[in-house]
Amino acid sequence: MTLRFVPTPLDAPIPAPAPRAGAFDPALAGAFVASSARESALARLAQPGALAVTSGQQPGLFTGPLYTVHKALSTAALARLLEQRWGRPVVPVFWLAGDDHDFNEASHTSWLSADGAVVSAALPPRPAEAPLTPMYREPLGPGVAPALEALAADLPASEFRDGVLDWLRRHYRPDTTVAAAFAGAIAELLAPAGIACFDSTHPAVKRAAAVHVLKALELASELDQDLDRRAEELGASARTSGIAVGDGAALVMLEAALGRDRLVLDGSAFVTRRSRERFDLAALRRIAEEEPTRLSPNVLLRPVIESALLPTVAYLGGPGELRYLVLTPPLYERLGVPRQLPLPRWSGVLLERRVERVLEKFNAGLDDLLAPAGALEARLIRSQLPTEATQTLGTLRAAIESGYEGLGRVATDIDPTLARPVQSARQQALSGTQDVEKKLVQHLKRRQETELTQIARARTAVLPGNKPQERVLTVAPFLARYGPDLVPDLTAEIERWYAAALEGAPHTS
Repeated sequence: MTLRFVPTPLDAPIPAPAPRAGAFDPALAGAFVASSARESALARLAQPGALAVTSGQQPGLFTGPLYTVHKALSTAALARLLEQRWGRPVVPVFWLAGDDHDFNEASHTSWLSADGAVVSAALPPRPAEAPLTPMYREPLGPGVAPALEALAADLPASEFRDGVLDWLRRHYRPDTTVAAAFAGAIAELLAPAGIACFDSTHPAVKRAAAVHVLKALELASELDQDLDRRAEELGASARTSGIAVGDGAALVMLEAALGRDRLVLDGSAFVTRRSRERFDLAALRRIAEEEPTRLSPNVLLRPVIESALLPTVAYLGGPGELRYLVLTPPLYERLGVPRQLPLPRWSGVLLERRVERVLEKFNAGLDDLLAPAGALEARLIRSQLPTEATQTLGTLRAAIESGYEGLGRVATDIDPTLARPVQSARQQALSGTQDVEKKLVQHLKRRQETELTQIARARTAVLPGNKPQERVLTVAPFLARYGPDLVPDLTAEIERWYAAALEGAPHTS
């Protein structure tokens, strides 16, 4: 495969997870999305002592950005290592967060066109006044067809192209929901890696989670205080994690008149933050019993629910998730749930051969492309300056420095007030040489337009829109170019990365 995987360097080794008690409840089997990996994963989870490694993500159009795939494949890689070391089943599970209501994030995707530009497609926007419907209830609608046509127009011609389009068309249909389309597509994509996808909005999951959600509501005041104290202990980093705590908000969301809404303590009851509907605990208990699908955890409570329902030893998250997950230990303690270890997912760049050829041509490295634009280009242009021009400019600057140094001493001896005018004249003379060099470089830029375009395209491939590749580009064009081997090859690379990064992982349980 003419594709290289370049990981983001870690600051320190990763602590190893430890085995835990717990078992998988077979009543939750229906929540696993149909795929070729489903039955095997369920059989392994049913074995005594079986454990899980998890990650998760909210729905995305055409499976969303690359980091979704990176997160999921990280579970397969780490689970395989832990299973080998512990001698017991460890199953990779990907938690599908269909409760999420962020339509703007879920409804768009991006890729590179044939000329190397970033192209985006999106579903029609949701009206500003519309309720914040969770993605498991939000229809894809007819707008998915032109989005898929736009992607198809930019997919490279290859033996894999039609298969990739068939895969997306099987799942991204107007008559399904945003979450269901994502669930089916990602489950099929991940199945060769043995990853089982878990639908957190399935009625069986909602019923099982309801007891923990209600306990979180009953202890809402105590949990809010716990989180506030924890944030105070951790200092500024916790306060800037993007998650507000200590403001009286519960850790539970309720589908109400304006869609999915945060419950906020109001005396002995709760009100929804946007619609201002009031619910006492008795009413919320009735909802949990009769309509449990209306209740869902927020981002801090969700990993606690996950660990209560699955025998998970580690959750693999991105940098933003890990920043706020450090707040959560008091939640596990007060709710009586074992805590899985939050660990970093694999992060990195898919470096294509066409980009590497550009780097080789200009004697550059990936870091040069990831650095702010301009430095590599300036180096290229300056390397094209004739040797005579470079030497002459250097000689001229040295002569100016030397000549004005002597002139400055003489002028100061005559009158100390002359030092400043002489220094100013020196700066003007040096500035003149810089102006000449700039004009030479400008003319060279026009002559080197092709090379500069090559660098710009290479930079866009790894830093599209000046953002990390994994946060912008979707996986479909890579699959169309490199085929289904992309999944096992990247999984093997991630497994090597975890094997090198783990510190002190025990080989037996």
